[in-house]
Amino acid sequence: MTDNQLTVGVLGTGIMGAAMARNLARAGHTVRAWNRTRAKAEPLAADGIQVADTPAEAVGTADVVLTMLHDGPVTLETMRQAAPALRPGTVWAQSTTAGLDGVTELAAFAREHGLVFYDAPVLGTRQPAEAGQLTVLAAGPAEGRDTVTPVFDAVGARTVWTGDDGAEAGATRLKLVVNSWVLAATSAVGEALALAEVLDVDPDGFFDLIAGGPLDMGYLHAKAGLIRSGQLSPAQFAVTTAAKDARLIVRAGDRHGARLDVAAASAERLERAAAQGHGDEDMAAAYYASFPDRADRADRTA
Repeated sequence: MTDNQLTVGVLGTGIMGAAMARNLARAGHTVRAWNRTRAKAEPLAADGIQVADTPAEAVGTADVVLTMLHDGPVTLETMRQAAPALRPGTVWAQSTTAGLDGVTELAAFAREHGLVFYDAPVLGTRQPAEAGQLTVLAAGPAEGRDTVTPVFDAVGARTVWTGDDGAEAGATRLKLVVNSWVLAATSAVGEALALAEVLDVDPDGFFDLIAGGPLDMGYLHAKAGLIRSGQLSPAQFAVTTAAKDARLIVRAGDRHGARLDVAAASAERLERAAAQGHGDEDMAAAYYASFPDRADRADRTA
């Protein structure tokens, strides 16, 4: 094993975590992966990844622990389960969008157990994750960066360092700002298409009108394409996860004196779409929240 080859314990193998684990293995690292539902992790064995039965088994002897779980509380509970096998000095890169309070709690856990903590949320969805093209927003101490950098290099195309304090240096703060824009744009796409439908406006007329101008953008066409084709599964970024992030954004704004009405409305739309049965679909499925029924869903996506 060369100096750059590590043993990495990956906790959480959903849309993002599974892709990150595969890219770590392709980069030559030894990877042990755990997921609460083992069946979701088992396909990773075909990539040479060891599938663990418990979080503790996954992190035992690991140089780096990478967590990519649903939220802060789930991450904290999982790390508590892993605690008996954690060694002081182990590097922990947490890539969950955990929110401000969540990151503070995770950093406190790291201090209690002598872990070298990096807050490292990522920008990107399923496709860039599978291609190893994520952007890693990282904050944490300089003395452990030589160890964690090969992990970031394996899962991402770019690492943006925001400071040397994993809890307070701004990685999660920057991620929340970026996601506030992503969620607002996604809601706007869905509402524009919904309004075009009920007003009997051909969406292509809208796209032609803005083409090439300052109102045009690739993201609009990407999300509109998913809605119009009905190709909302597999999700690039699921409705339920987006709803969680929207609530974290609203909470962060409230905590610091900013009322974020668009983020709050996006959270409500996403939660309504999840209640309609779209929770595991791409967040573009928030489009359906514009309609009180789902009876004519096939017509709407045609």
